[in-house]
Amino acid sequence: MKNKYKVVANTDFEVLLTKEDLEGLDLLPLSNSTYHLVKDQKNYHISFENEDFNKRAYEVIVNNNKYVVAIKNAVDLRIEEMGFQLNSASMVSNIQAPMPGLILEISVTVGQEVNEGDSLLILEAMKMENVISSPRAGIIKSIDVAQGDAVNKKQLLITFEA
Repeated sequence: MKNKYKVVANTDFEVLLTKEDLEGLDLLPLSNSTYHLVKDQKNYHISFENEDFNKRAYEVIVNNNKYVVAIKNAVDLRIEEMGFQLNSASMVSNIQAPMPGLILEISVTVGQEVNEGDSLLILEAMKMENVISSPRAGIIKSIDVAQGDAVNKKQLLITFEA
């Protein structure tokens, strides 16, 4: 299984490939982002428009047809098989207080777009300042606390737009 890849195009076409399948392709690189492929006596011109290497997601144009392509490697497939999700932080829609404390600072506003890792607020607990960072990119839908508020563990702090 270690050399298998699942390629999903436009969420409706799926193919399982091995490393050997990929190595056997008649593929000629034309530049850093364009290729010529001959498969089953047909010619294909392939270019990559946008790519997110970390998420293994690509926008690919094949003979003037655009596809959104996701590639899963053997580790991704095994995790999926076990019923877990990769990038589960991207599914987070609510930020809750990890512990009781006092809101010292709120660094965002409603409607603000944030990136993963951006500081959302500072929570003081047990005389320590804890920076609560965004687990994902998104837009702030609501802020359910104010500076100076005392909060309980698991109290809703911030909600993201869906």
